[in-house]
Amino acid sequence: MSESMHVEVVSPEKVIFSGEATMVLTRTLGVGDIAFQANHAPFLGAIVECVTKIYTTDGGVQDLAVHGGFVEVSNNRVSILSDLAELASEIDRDRARRAMERAEETMRQGHDAEAEAALRRAHARINAAGGVDGQSGGVRPGH
Repeated sequence: MSESMHVEVVSPEKVIFSGEATMVLTRTLGVGDIAFQANHAPFLGAIVECVTKIYTTDGGVQDLAVHGGFVEVSNNRVSILSDLAELASEIDRDRARRAMERAEETMRQGHDAEAEAALRRAHARINAAGGVDGQSGGVRPGH
């Protein structure tokens, strides 16, 4: 059996990642955190805002901020389809931190579904980019 699988992360604008991996870790609606390895059983699920980690066959880890979408696993392939996904290396951490602060301020003034969604996106971006200080475990929603 193969020890790797093909992984693609795509948005309407471009292919964000395409390559071989040993594992993909993401978060789905209703299931929570889930890991896919080579020869995983077929799976289809909705992804929530999260950091998705792709463990590449060369021993590296590619972090992405995924802002919702779908994951499909079949025939030793993992396909993530998202309206918006970003490689950690392309995320402006300062901009994400400012967006988080704006969303938190709006939330302090009362519940706002749009601000809550913006806060989840900011958390995913900051965590994918290595956390608030670039090295920590990141931020948790609501903190």
